[in-house]
Amino acid sequence: MMLDADGLRSRLIAAVPVPFDREGRIHAGAQASQVRAMAASPAGGVAVWAHTGRGLMLTIDQRAEVLTAWKSGLAPGQLVVAAAGSPPRERNPEVVMANSLAMARQAAELGADAILVHPPVAFRGLPTQDRLILEYHARVAEAGLPLILFYLYEAAGGISYGPTTLLQLLARPEVLGIKLATLDSVMTYQQVGALIRERAPEKLLITGEDRFLGYSLMCGAQAALIGMGAACVDLQHRMMRAYLDGAAAEFLELSRKVDDLAQNTFIAPMEGYIQRMLICLVHEGVIPSEAAHDPWGPKLPAGESDRIAACLTRIGRP
Repeated sequence: MMLDADGLRSRLIAAVPVPFDREGRIHAGAQASQVRAMAASPAGGVAVWAHTGRGLMLTIDQRAEVLTAWKSGLAPGQLVVAAAGSPPRERNPEVVMANSLAMARQAAELGADAILVHPPVAFRGLPTQDRLILEYHARVAEAGLPLILFYLYEAAGGISYGPTTLLQLLARPEVLGIKLATLDSVMTYQQVGALIRERAPEKLLITGEDRFLGYSLMCGAQAALIGMGAACVDLQHRMMRAYLDGAAAEFLELSRKVDDLAQNTFIAPMEGYIQRMLICLVHEGVIPSEAAHDPWGPKLPAGESDRIAACLTRIGRP
């Protein structure tokens, strides 16, 4: 059965990293261990090939290895969302669209439940930007899977969709909703969230706001798709359930802990968050330290692992 918006509602979808060794090879044992841990968790599913999983950097064979591992190893009912886009250096609009459709078709062939559409940053600032954005999403839709839009505002490295364009995208029947990730622009989140509530209430507002996850739920998010969910997933799931159940005191206490985690992982250098999530998985005993490498990430300052370990201890993690 094709996934619909109700099937995604209230779920925590973890955007998962890929464990690499020092030579830049996928650590198969760590990958399998990560899948087992997530399958035993309350997560509603995972997102692969997204930014956290370096999806636009992986080879076709690596993408297949990753998606197949997750699809075959998750528990019944857990979803696999696969991202689709084009390598960041590609600027030719037609090539960008062809690459993205090819990635979406590969995801469909491998059994993904939905597509998270990478922001088409190649079109940013072009005179035909809005037309190209609409065409891009129409091309990705040809793969035949439900779509999740991704609004990543420009200061965070994405592309801003104007209200008219955004409403046209949300009107597409295959679109389930939109992942909104504004990083440090709470006003942008509030404005786009209000637009969706008022003009497209049948579509899901999906939070991608690791740094203000609790508040993003208060602003109307009905599901979450976040890189922070790769670790401490039970903590974040409990926080979401507390909010949805109206358990205010529990929600506030858990939000404090989730915010502590975010403030120790989603910090400058921001691209380092991917390796920090891998470090969290090491401290949780999910993967070995030799698999906690991000080939495309920055070198982290000394003491990062100890600081993250201290944070995990504070919030009650192993």
